[in-house]
Amino acid sequence: MAGHTENSITVDAPFDLVWEMTNDLENWPGLFSEYASVEILSREGDTTTFRLTMHPDDKGKVWSWVSERTPDRARRTVRARRVETGPFAHMDILWEYEQLPGGVRMKWTQDFAMKPDAPVDDAWMTDNINRNSRTQLALIRDRIEQAAGERRSTASVTSH
Repeated sequence: MAGHTENSITVDAPFDLVWEMTNDLENWPGLFSEYASVEILSREGDTTTFRLTMHPDDKGKVWSWVSERTPDRARRTVRARRVETGPFAHMDILWEYEQLPGGVRMKWTQDFAMKPDAPVDDAWMTDNINRNSRTQLALIRDRIEQAAGERRSTASVTSH
């Protein structure tokens, strides 16, 4: 058995802003609450290889791994995968963006499998990712909507 999750949220902001903010890797620690740092290791074409480091967990352990990420703005998708898989046999992520009347729907799909010797199984990780993704998506939505509101108020001040 392998793990599979799908989580989505609609962000009331222009597509360009949602795309820019969610694909600005250097600023992910300000967008996600779980990431302490992002280190860009290489850029080749549209693909970025980077190290993500999380804040210490409740036991004080700091998790870190290398991923690669390839945005495709024309298709409104981003494909990512862990290069350093850690406890995962594999971890593949698809981000999809869809313009809707009420904003931009952002959907995360994660397909993965835990290694046989991992401290948790696929079912545990599925529950963990679902819970965490909902928290992070809501936080990202709020931060992007706040930025959109600030841009609108700045635009209305400068147009008068």
